[in-house]
Amino acid sequence: MSGSEDTAKITAYKAQAKSLRALLAAQGTPISHSQALELVAHQQGARDWNTLRALAARPDRGNARPLAVGDRVVGRYLGQPFAGIVHGLSGGTHGGPRRITLQFDDPVDVVTFDSFSSFRRRVTATIDETGQSPQKTSNGVPQLIVMAEGM
Repeated sequence: MSGSEDTAKITAYKAQAKSLRALLAAQGTPISHSQALELVAHQQGARDWNTLRALAARPDRGNARPLAVGDRVVGRYLGQPFAGIVHGLSGGTHGGPRRITLQFDDPVDVVTFDSFSSFRRRVTATIDETGQSPQKTSNGVPQLIVMAEGM
């Protein structure tokens, strides 16, 4: 992403904050510009304005923001669809691999054999910045593919 696209994103976020501030002031709830920026950041799924601004400068890798503990996620584990929450995260500084622990809403059967089952409710794996594990199944598909719910 070029610097001008980064600037355009930041300019758009600032314009949203300005509009939000004007709207709230018209309704009798004046807020500061910095408060409006924080609200826009939260609307975009970022922790705060500084995080949103930094994310706007990152190359677009398909995720609106990095995953965080407590996020609702969906994906596939060993070829089986799942929904759940991020229970733990570690590593991953500067876009490197991260260890992620997921708690599935419903147990996932990780065996495809008809007369045998093995259910998993919580798994830990390594993922890259795209949310995919570098480890692959025998058919070449990543063992884990995870993304924020609604992506």
